[in-house]
Parts: sequence; structure tokens; C-alpha cells
Amino acid sequence: MESALPTPAANMTASGVSAPAAAPFSFANPFSQIRDFLTQPAIKRSLPLIFMVSLVAAALLSWAMLRTPSQRILFANLDDSDKAAVTQALNKAGIDTHFDGAGSVTVAEDQYNKARMLLAGQDLPKAAPGGYAILDNLPMGVSRAVEGERLRQARESELAESIEEIDAVADARVHLATPEASAFVRDNSKPSASVIVRLQPGRSLSDSQVQSIVNLVASSVPGMSPDGVTIVDQMGNLLSDPEKSDSASEAGDARIDFQRRVEDKYRQQLTKLLTPLVGAGNFSAEVQADVDLDETQATREAYDKDGVLRTEQGNWTRDPDSGKTPAGIPGALSNTPPADPKLVKPDPKATNADGTPATGATSGTASGSTDDSTQKTSEQYARTYANGKEISVTRAVPGEVKRLSVAVLLRDPTTGKPRSKADIQQITELVRAAVGYSQARGDQVTVIARKFSPDATADADKPAWYQADWVPMVARNGTALIIALLVLLLGVRPLAKSLLKKKEEIDAEKAIAALPGASGPGQVENQTPGEAPVSVEMLAASRNYGDRVDLVRGFTRDNPSRAALAVRDMIQADAKG
Repeated sequence: MESALPTPAANMTASGVSAPAAAPFSFANPFSQIRDFLTQPAIKRSLPLIFMVSLVAAALLSWAMLRTPSQRILFANLDDSDKAAVTQALNKAGIDTHFDGAGSVTVAEDQYNKARMLLAGQDLPKAAPGGYAILDNLPMGVSRAVEGERLRQARESELAESIEEIDAVADARVHLATPEASAFVRDNSKPSASVIVRLQPGRSLSDSQVQSIVNLVASSVPGMSPDGVTIVDQMGNLLSDPEKSDSASEAGDARIDFQRRVEDKYRQQLTKLLTPLVGAGNFSAEVQADVDLDETQATREAYDKDGVLRTEQGNWTRDPDSGKTPAGIPGALSNTPPADPKLVKPDPKATNADGTPATGATSGTASGSTDDSTQKTSEQYARTYANGKEISVTRAVPGEVKRLSVAVLLRDPTTGKPRSKADIQQITELVRAAVGYSQARGDQVTVIARKFSPDATADADKPAWYQADWVPMVARNGTALIIALLVLLLGVRPLAKSLLKKKEEIDAEKAIAALPGASGPGQVENQTPGEAPVSVEMLAASRNYGDRVDLVRGFTRDNPSRAALAVRDMIQADAKG
């Protein structure tokens, strides 16, 4: 039987040389296979080009990533139709839009205001109808319950839009609970409301703003009290805490806020006064104001000592003979008419016989008459006097400054003479005049001059330089420039040098091939098997001339390119010589 195994003769070629058996395909050593793949002549020649293309692609990718400015959310939680309309309108206007992980539409920070104005002009986004527009879409013949729900929904939408007008509120939602009034229920439930607000990033609502929202909602629903309004932010924090609305705490906060406003007023006056005189950043002023925040009210009554005549009642009598005409012999004394009567008014300060003031019945006698035919002989009147009364109410409004303490620190110049006492005294007088100094009030004004610490600069309150608007732009452009330089230095430059070197080697090989008796590149393969290649060290170690000539021949055979370069250099040197 013939064996199926291959015989040694099967591995012999026609020329009698044995061919090595094919190695089985295996992934035992992938690194060696990758190395063998990269050492192939075609791959080896194309590696610089591949490296340059990779660097250019990396530079373009980095530039595309870095050139994108910081994004800002334009609209959040939009419907797909609204997103498509908004994106189409912005792209037509040349504004690039993006979408974040939550699906919100974002634009560049510097294009935010322009995008909002553009979309507002086109009435975008086309959100669902809100407010009282819901009632316009109310169909005919709906039930009373549906009509009530639509009306409640319209109120909620209107209240939410009103709350969103506050600068710190991004959006708001309002839920109203309004029980129906019934004549069969003795105690009806009061309406209540729940408000959830989403604040702007980094913003918060003050207590006064929260109280304003509470009063706004409570005033918009009949029968709702401020205690029935609950406000929650997007983090779940309860903002309308009833314990915070204590009258005592609110009064204390109002007092502190009023005192702070008074101190700020005086501080601004000092800043306006001292800035032109000593320069900005060359002084520091602090004011402590003791303000009378107590509200007082006083009532005072005053009486007139003389009194005022209140009532008068009485009568008077006349002489019965006063009406008779004179008679008798002319020239006689009996015919002389009586003197003209004079009416004497009673004295209010007079007293009666018993010592009592004449406030009761007062009698007086006066002679005279109201006319020529009548003469009053006596009168009797009862007069009543009332004391005068004056009531005055004085109310002292809080806010009076009881005492001021002002401290001003001036910067002494770093070079030259320090400030003199006369300069400090003049500035002290100016400060006293600016704040309304009163010695009777016990005010105190202190002005001193000292050298400031090097760390205390005028720009202490300004943001750091790396927070400026130009820093991101410079960082993006600088990074792109560095990447471009790296591509040129690490990619293009080595590739150009390699290509030039290959061109020189090809030119040298062509020059050697043109020499008479020179062996071509293809003859290098005719090296005797087992003969070691000649190196430069072997040439340097040769002793006699014959060995050196043989080694030069072997070196030329093994390294035709380098030999050609050496011959070219020698020819050029001889031509120059």
C-alpha cells in the first residue's frame, strides 16, 4: 500500500532545491504578525503618508471640538414639532443649534439673545394655548363641570405666566383647589393653591419675593387666604414656610434692612466725595448708623384760661317816666333832659357777692335807653362760660438718626512724604460736612492715613483674569495653533525629509548604474551565501592595502546607495578643487 504521507521528494523542486514547508496559519503571536505586516516594503513606504493623514485628521477633529463655543439652553421640554420649527428658523438665520442630553435646544452663549429675539418675532415656539385662550376653544354644549375645569385651567395658566415675569423664575406651574360652594354645607372649605417654580441657575428668591408670589396668588382667587398658598422650588425646598412669616421676624428684618439702606446712603456720599480727591482705591470708608426705628404717638389737650361765652339768658327794665316829654316853665331845671345812657358790660372775671364766679345768674344795672324814647334802668342776665379745649396728636415716624460713627482710612503714598495733619484735618471736615455731623447727637468721625497692604488692591472685587470673556476664545485658538505646529513639526517635516532622502538615494543609484563597470542594484543579490556583509568598522580595522580594497568592494556591493553618495561627493569635491 502506498503511504499517504508526503515524502521528502515531494518537497523537492525541479531544480533540486528543497522548499520549506508552509507554516500553519495561527494567531499565536499577533504582535509579531503586526510587526511583519508593518515591515513589508509597500506598507513601510506608505507609513509616513498614513502618519501625516492621521495627524491632519486629529488636528481637524480637535479644531472642530474646540471651535464650538460654550452652549446655553434656549428652550427646554419642547415638543418635537416645536423643536423642528425652532431649529429650522435658527438655521435660516445662520445660528447653529445643538441638543443636549435632555433634548433641550442649545445655542452659543453669544447668540442667545439674538436667537430669542428672532424667535419672538416669528412667534415661536408654537406652544399649546394657555391662559384665557383656552376658553376660546371651548366647544358648544359642554357640561358645567367641564366648563369649570377649563376656567380653572385658564386661571392657572395666567397665574403661571404672571409669576414667570419675575427675573429669577425660569418657569412656574400653578395648581388651584377651589371647592364648590354649597348651600347645604355649613362650613365650606377654603380654596388653596400650590405653586412650583423652576429658578434660573444660580438664582434664588428672597423672602419678599416669595411673599409677593403668595399675595399675588391669594388675591387672584376669591376667598383664598395667604396661608393657603404653598410654594416649592425645583429642588423640593418649601419656600412659603408659615413660620417665616412671623410678624416679629419680619419687623426685625425690616429694621435691619432700613438701617443698611441708611448706612449705604452715607457710604455712597463719602465715595462720591473722596474719589475725586484721593482717587479710587486709595481710601476705605465705613459707616455705623444708630437709627431710631421706634414709632411713637402722643396726644395732648390744652384749655383756654379765660373761657368762652357759651349761653346768655336774661332781661332788662326801663324807667316808666323816661317816656314822658318835658314840661313846665322854659328855662327851669326840671325841664333839662337826662344825660345820654351808657351801657356797661359786665366783667367776666367779676364775682358774685358770695365769691362765686359770674357763670350763673349775673345782675347788672345800667341807665340808658335803646332809643330816645326808651331808657333801660336795669338788666338781669344768666350767662354760661365754657373753658377752651385743644387736642393735638403727634406721631414720630421711625428713621431718625440718633448717632453716627464714621471711619475713613486713607492710603499713604508708597513714595514721598506721608499725608500731613493739615490734609487729614481738611478731609475730616469734608467728611463731617458730607454726613451731617452733629456734636449734640454725639457723632464721631475718625480719619487716619496708613500704608495699605500689598494684597489690598483696587481690583480685589473684580473677577479673576481667567474668568474674562476673551479667555475661552484665546484658549481655543491657541490650542488649534499648537496642534497645527505639532502636525508640521512631527508629521510634515519628517515626511518631507524622508521623501527627499529617498529621492537622493534613487539619484545616487542611477549615478552608480551609469558608471562603467558598476554593478546594478539587482546584482547585490549575487552575494556569495554565507559571506558576512562589510561594515565601516571592518574598513577601519583593515591593515594592508589589498585587504582594504577588497573590503571597499564588498561594502560597495552591500551598500550601493551609500557608495554612490560617497562617489558623488568625491566627484563634486574634485570639480570644486
